[in-house]
Amino acid sequence: MTDIRVPPAAYFCPLDGSRAGSSALTWCCPVCGGPWDLDTGARAPVRLDSLSGRVNSLWRYEEALPLAAPAVSLGEGRTPLVRLTDQVSAKLDFLMPTLSFKDRGAVMLAEVARRLSPERVVVDSSGNAGTAVAAYCARAGLPCTVYVPEGTSPEKTGQIRAHGARLETVPGGREAAAAAARAAAGTPGTFYASHVFNPYFLHGTKTYVYEIWEDLGGTLPDAIAVPVGNGTLLLGAALATAELLAHGLIDRRPALIAVQAEAVSPLAAAFRAGADGLSGAPDRGRPTLAEGIAVPRPPRARQVLAAVRESDGTFLTVTEEQIRAAQKDLAARGFFVETTGVACWAAVGGVTDRSVVVPLCGAGLKTGLAP
Repeated sequence: MTDIRVPPAAYFCPLDGSRAGSSALTWCCPVCGGPWDLDTGARAPVRLDSLSGRVNSLWRYEEALPLAAPAVSLGEGRTPLVRLTDQVSAKLDFLMPTLSFKDRGAVMLAEVARRLSPERVVVDSSGNAGTAVAAYCARAGLPCTVYVPEGTSPEKTGQIRAHGARLETVPGGREAAAAAARAAAGTPGTFYASHVFNPYFLHGTKTYVYEIWEDLGGTLPDAIAVPVGNGTLLLGAALATAELLAHGLIDRRPALIAVQAEAVSPLAAAFRAGADGLSGAPDRGRPTLAEGIAVPRPPRARQVLAAVRESDGTFLTVTEEQIRAAQKDLAARGFFVETTGVACWAAVGGVTDRSVVVPLCGAGLKTGLAP
């Protein structure tokens, strides 16, 4: 890696302006309880002509990252971009070390935790984020506890255990697991490796777009489609496109297409209603094959909705039958992808009027073929 000095970052609350040093274990805004954002200060641009010879992982974009010189890397990033149709290409993030895109953010969280030396790390997850944090904590030598909702696929829970993490199965759905982890996060000496509340995760996921930009020779497609539950990949994409535009490295921002399962689609409903956020009691929705995006009340809902609108993007929803068909179709093309990871292909696979990139963001071995 090159010798680029990374200025210190600080947490700040986008709602009330509260601030905290990034060396604090405070996992949310102490005033409103909302997620932190990250103030990274002025940063140098990532120049396309500077990338030759750099480390072949997401850490090659070090000017854009809030951390440098990682000790816990597993070589994550630089996944292939493969054309599926004349207009739609797929980024194969299921080829990451733990077989999902969550490695992009998990390596950031584990690296922050390693530098803070907490007594324990806790995380909640529907499976993939917990697996990724467990793997990177194992790499860092940190004790890790992962809270998952009942019904999490046994392939994912087996992977979590294999990395040596303590697994806590919580009765109820995704929000119940999150509540249990947040309760544990209040214990002194605990680092909450939340892929939702900790903004370092978002700065890891933004490398997804930097890689597309590099592979397309310094350009981006007309649209970027992403599956949205908590919205961490979409918000990372919004960060990256804003940075690239601000540095004059692209001349326009692509539209962000947010894809949700029809069965659990609170953000899509809010978008169509013209709402800025979610209100009222959360709608738990119905069971869905896309377990990774079955989130009835994402904490960053306002940011996700704003990011889609600012990009002139939209929300699309897919049915359970469309998910089944998309998984089989991709498998027939040589890609075995988990049921959450096929949602974008189900939504935009037939697009013919503009260029789109979709993520295949989790391996089919994590859930098996949909019944």
